[in-house]
Amino acid sequence: MTDAAVANRRLSPGSKRALGYFARYATIIGLVAMVLAFSWLSPRAFPTLNNFTNVLNQASLAMIIAAGLTLAVIVGELDLSIGFSASLHGILVTGLIVSNQLPIPVAIVIVLAAGALIGLVNGLIVTKVKVNSVIATLGVGTILTGLAFAYSAGVPIVSGVPEAFLQLSLGRWLFGIPNNIVIMAVVVGGLWLLVERTALGQEIQAVGGNPAAARLAGINVDRIKILGFVISGVCAALTGILLASRLGSGTASAADSYLLTAFAAVFLGSATLRDGEFHVLGTLIGALIIAFCFNGLNIFGAPTFSQYVLQGAILILAVGLSSLGRSIAES
Repeated sequence: MTDAAVANRRLSPGSKRALGYFARYATIIGLVAMVLAFSWLSPRAFPTLNNFTNVLNQASLAMIIAAGLTLAVIVGELDLSIGFSASLHGILVTGLIVSNQLPIPVAIVIVLAAGALIGLVNGLIVTKVKVNSVIATLGVGTILTGLAFAYSAGVPIVSGVPEAFLQLSLGRWLFGIPNNIVIMAVVVGGLWLLVERTALGQEIQAVGGNPAAARLAGINVDRIKILGFVISGVCAALTGILLASRLGSGTASAADSYLLTAFAAVFLGSATLRDGEFHVLGTLIGALIIAFCFNGLNIFGAPTFSQYVLQGAILILAVGLSSLGRSIAES
């Protein structure tokens, strides 16, 4: 039992309930309050359908990569390679299309398979070689950065990117909704269904909750952990593909910043609706909080450095709320 849990045992039942509600719903209340405040301060620019659509569109890639990371975190591991992996896959898909003249669908399938392979490598290093996931994925991510610079010679791949590839991210093929939002909804919805509504999802949660008990129950813990890394790798690859389509180029470090954003969303989501448990819906809400916060700052002309300061503060707050939720659950 943690020190926080011991302290919670000294609180009255009413105080415990109040803390529990705060830990579960503070993020949602904060999101609603932030939207209302920005709407009041900037009624012409912020609370519009176009702006909300723009926020979802801009945040969609962060939501995809964060949703994949959530699966790795649910099984009890961390994947620090996702940002570097997304950058590499953005370069790889543009290179396959421009330099190797591969059809766009073929290039996308190859890159998604490469993302799954990287996830598999991460999973095998962690489960079979028994390297801590932080060290393993950070090392793999560093290797991926080197491969990205080697593949592109440090020069962005810009010329010759076909319009059809750009429309993958910039187009609106379904009822005028930006493609990135549709793809994000499919990915996040699919992962939510996998974790919350399938037998495999129950195994995933069991492994994250208590690996020893899961192993005694006959669950192949290593297989489930590897699956979490593979899903994380595929989502990182998809993010890299969509980012390259949005930018119209492949750049060696284009997606590196998604690492911090994804972790902030995941940990912020763990403090939402549940007592410090990681879940896909929570990650979606966490990503929305970050997206609307940045959007509001941009509307009011806040300097760029403030976004980094705020993102770091959000991550610290998210971990704190998650720890509070767990300590309350243990008490």
